[in-house]
Amino acid sequence: MENKADLHTHSLASDGTRPAAQIVGLAKQAGLAAVAITDHDTVAGVEEALEEGRKLGIDVVPGVEISTAANGKEIHVLGYFVDWRDASFLSRLERLRNTRNERNEMMIEKLNELGLQVTMEEVLAEAGRTRQDGESVGRPHIAALLVRKGYVGSVQEAFDRYLGAGAAAYVNPPRIRPEEAIRWIKEAGGAAVLAHPGLYGADRLVDEWIAAGLDGLEAYHSDHSPEQERKYALLASRHGLIVTAGSDYHGERNGRAFHGPIGARTTDAATVGRLRAKRRK
Repeated sequence: MENKADLHTHSLASDGTRPAAQIVGLAKQAGLAAVAITDHDTVAGVEEALEEGRKLGIDVVPGVEISTAANGKEIHVLGYFVDWRDASFLSRLERLRNTRNERNEMMIEKLNELGLQVTMEEVLAEAGRTRQDGESVGRPHIAALLVRKGYVGSVQEAFDRYLGAGAAAYVNPPRIRPEEAIRWIKEAGGAAVLAHPGLYGADRLVDEWIAAGLDGLEAYHSDHSPEQERKYALLASRHGLIVTAGSDYHGERNGRAFHGPIGARTTDAATVGRLRAKRRK
């Protein structure tokens, strides 16, 4: 794993189960040279990760995963080397978290209609959040609550039956478009990469997002098949884009790493240099 980088991980600041500093420690244990912290619609874990990276000699990439929508599908755009202290960018992320909170409330309402008695306060307690903090609450927190209350046997079952796209309690409220997320990331000085393109079934739209200024594609992801990984690596190469890789690690739930363990998908650490070179002052 020497000179390898995992460019997609989530901490307690969004819907991971570990503090950002622990993720950096796991990257060190896995023999990685670099790791990115890419929490959903928040950069609250970045400073902690950078500090731990300095202690352990791990190159920590400050990042974010922005939630967007196109043609009724939820699309995620990764931002690398964003200025995590930029006031305008932080304000924009707060708007996205507010939308995410509205989505959570709508899902809980649908779950209640289906006879599953859960409340937003219970979800916040599950996530260890208050309504005022700058961290985000996501579907894995709702899923964990459903497991704890005995409505489902696993987080995966919660997504399959209730929370995943097309499932009984799934909702997708209006969000910004991917093109806008790309612009936000670039205005915050970062590089924009389309997360796990193989999960959307929207290949004809990928060219539009590339035209909007994407810097890269996450070809290698824990939920991509080998065929998808080859396909998107080739597509990125054809357009002169950076090919990235990430585990999408969210921590362990019921003894299983979700989506994959740290280092499950890696790229050469030189990729970090190519992303850093895109950074705008």
